[in-house]
Amino acid sequence: MAEELKDREREAEVVGDDELEEGEIPDDESPEDSSDPKSGEPIAIQPHPLEHSWTFWFDDPSAKAKQSAWGSSMRPIHTFHTVEDFWSLYNNIHHPSKLVNGADFYCFKHKIEPKWEDPVCANGGRWTIACQRLKSDTFWLYTLLAMIGEQFDYGDEICGAVVSVRAKQERIAIWTKNSSNEAVQMCIGRQWKELLDYKDQIGFISHDDAKKLDRAAKNKYTV
Repeated sequence: MAEELKDREREAEVVGDDELEEGEIPDDESPEDSSDPKSGEPIAIQPHPLEHSWTFWFDDPSAKAKQSAWGSSMRPIHTFHTVEDFWSLYNNIHHPSKLVNGADFYCFKHKIEPKWEDPVCANGGRWTIACQRLKSDTFWLYTLLAMIGEQFDYGDEICGAVVSVRAKQERIAIWTKNSSNEAVQMCIGRQWKELLDYKDQIGFISHDDAKKLDRAAKNKYTV
């Protein structure tokens, strides 16, 4: 832009000081001028609000060992409300590949705690994908963008997502509200898989089954 304006200034000198070439922009009308023409004050850029506010949570593995009750080591990090807030946070926090083994990092709708006991989560469950160690960064980002950007047909049924870093693999899960609604759950699972272009089968486990059976819990739905 600067070189183009300089070229046009030289052309104007040949034609005459008071005559502008067609399409030439006068110095006092630069398109890069973002100030109010009346007051001269800078024009504030309007933020882009999200439909829901979201909170990042972190469960530190070093704190887990010191806590007797599950979830008591979980801490909220920050709540964001706009697109700009999200990118400011995302660009300044560790991505999954940089987290220590045993860490869990959550992004949940504001005022929903990432716990089975939360009233909104209590009757729900989770879809889970697995990926090789250090390969989850892209899947995690795409999952976050799909959630906060309301790309799911049943976005109101989604509570949030978590990425879990373990020694052999990393897992990403989307938590939902109502595990008994098969049509809704299948739609969420299919859309998530398509958004990530994930080729392997993914499964849904209800929180009730996970609490009762732990690792023996079986998939309620698969896509």
